[in-house]
Amino acid sequence: MNNLDLAKQIYDSPNPVKPMELYIFLDPLNMECWELQSIMRKLQIEYGHYFSMRVVLSTKLFNLNSQQKTSSLSTDNLTHPVLASVAVKAAELQGKRAGNQFLHKLQEQLFMQIKDVSSYQVLLEIAQEANLDQEEFKKDFHSVHTAKAFQCDLQITREMEITEVPSIVFFNECIEDEGVKISGLHSYDTYLTILQEMLGSDPLNRQAPPSLEELFTKYTTIATREIASIYNISQETAEREMKKQMLQQKVERICLPDETLWKVK
Repeated sequence: MNNLDLAKQIYDSPNPVKPMELYIFLDPLNMECWELQSIMRKLQIEYGHYFSMRVVLSTKLFNLNSQQKTSSLSTDNLTHPVLASVAVKAAELQGKRAGNQFLHKLQEQLFMQIKDVSSYQVLLEIAQEANLDQEEFKKDFHSVHTAKAFQCDLQITREMEITEVPSIVFFNECIEDEGVKISGLHSYDTYLTILQEMLGSDPLNRQAPPSLEELFTKYTTIATREIASIYNISQETAEREMKKQMLQQKVERICLPDETLWKVK
């Protein structure tokens, strides 16, 4: 019996007590930050009952310093690298899940469909695809709350001396202890080892993955390679299973040059 079969059984609810907190430092325009998202999905599915996550957005200072060059343009025609990060903070005002969904859609558009996510108009399209409230998003994009939230992320980045993205800082429940900072992109096993070392010597309790239906409730677009990783099966097996889901009209297939995505209907 593989993990896809096991997942059709009862899925244990996560334990609300989470002794660890992970600060995930990302630049939406960075390819390695996109790759980290897949790793963190798997870690959260299997061991998310041990930790909570906070995404902190970082952007290069030269992008901020050049903001004044675009200030005379109308919003509709505005294009600037920093707008992607601002848009994510605006999306987060509709809820953490909405923010995560928007970030994932934005990175899909950038890295897989090669769209210009520095364009305000493209960001509006992404907000629509992420099922955000369009009017709220437009209002929040220009709001002082979004600006302050983004400034807060940059301040946290400076205070924790983050000089490279992606980076993750692991904190345990003992406030006297310093966090453990891991700069750059690493393997899933590396992050899991750090998590276990900070939690103690006892083996961690790995949660079974959710059913495919529940997985697509949480993540509406998933790549074949991610499905294979989450269920510890081959990509061929994952492909066959997703074709069954497609025949049942549960998902649709998105074929990209270097990736196959599956989107819930």
